[in-house]
Amino acid sequence: MPDPNSLYGPLDPAPEAGYENAPPRMGFFTDTSVCIGCKACEVACKEWNDVPESGLDLLGMSYDNTGALTANSWRHVAFVEQPRAAGHGPAPADVLGAPVDADRDSPAEPGAGPQFLGMPGAQPPGRGTGVGERTDFRWLMMSDVCKHCTHAACLDVCPTGSLFRTEFGTVVVQEDICNGCGYCISACPYGVIDQRKGDGRAWKCTLCYDRLGAGMTPACAQACPTESIQYGPVEELRERAAERVATLHERGVPEARLYGHDPNDGVGGDGAFFLLLDEPEVYGLPPDPVVTTRDLPKMWKRAGIAALTMAAATVAAFVGRSS
Repeated sequence: MPDPNSLYGPLDPAPEAGYENAPPRMGFFTDTSVCIGCKACEVACKEWNDVPESGLDLLGMSYDNTGALTANSWRHVAFVEQPRAAGHGPAPADVLGAPVDADRDSPAEPGAGPQFLGMPGAQPPGRGTGVGERTDFRWLMMSDVCKHCTHAACLDVCPTGSLFRTEFGTVVVQEDICNGCGYCISACPYGVIDQRKGDGRAWKCTLCYDRLGAGMTPACAQACPTESIQYGPVEELRERAAERVATLHERGVPEARLYGHDPNDGVGGDGAFFLLLDEPEVYGLPPDPVVTTRDLPKMWKRAGIAALTMAAATVAAFVGRSS
């Protein structure tokens, strides 16, 4: 039985949208445990989709120079710096399977290789101080993107049909018929869609719809050097993601969890979902997203009942006067 938080329950969005003999639903699985923050996905997305330049100003927030998904940034690589006490969980290199000293809490021998990789700075933590004074920190990096929701509120509220569901189950904006009303922006539970300044129209990731139709991989996934962004049939990606989480748990990373993969959640599951190493809020994601048009059927029903009640009361009043 569907979760009461879900609008319709699990479904395959393309057939529900009227496509006959639709191909498998396609999407993204982003494994943040192997993201290195190179921003190749951002660059590839801009180049292929002719997205205007942005994110050239340092925000004073880590190495993040875009800040969020916008009309001019359809991919956003988030950098989250976290302090971690010595001995608190595995270092990023453990997750990646990179070489690690047998006892990383002991000072390294002079001339020895790095104790673990992925740490900024010239020396690994503890090299000069020893374990007694050592403090670790880690980067949490994630390439964010439109989630291509199963129950997409942006589709529900678009008055012109600019937003449409593709045969691959993705959600695309046709900018040539967008009237700039902005309803989709407030309807999106993830804050993905944005209006372009000086343009007024809505823009977001299309999951490279033109490339999909030609049997090609989306530009961001094609450019990702670590395969953090994986593209394919959503059902296959969900199986792959579950296996990856199990592997990380076996390696001592209990905080690894999936986000947006559950077809019974408040948006019916996402076409683009993530493996996270901390709570969703740490990455700027809502912990329990719900399609914002979920209550529309109830609202219209109540409005209809109220209108009928008022009409009945008006008729009763006139009948009472005439008698």
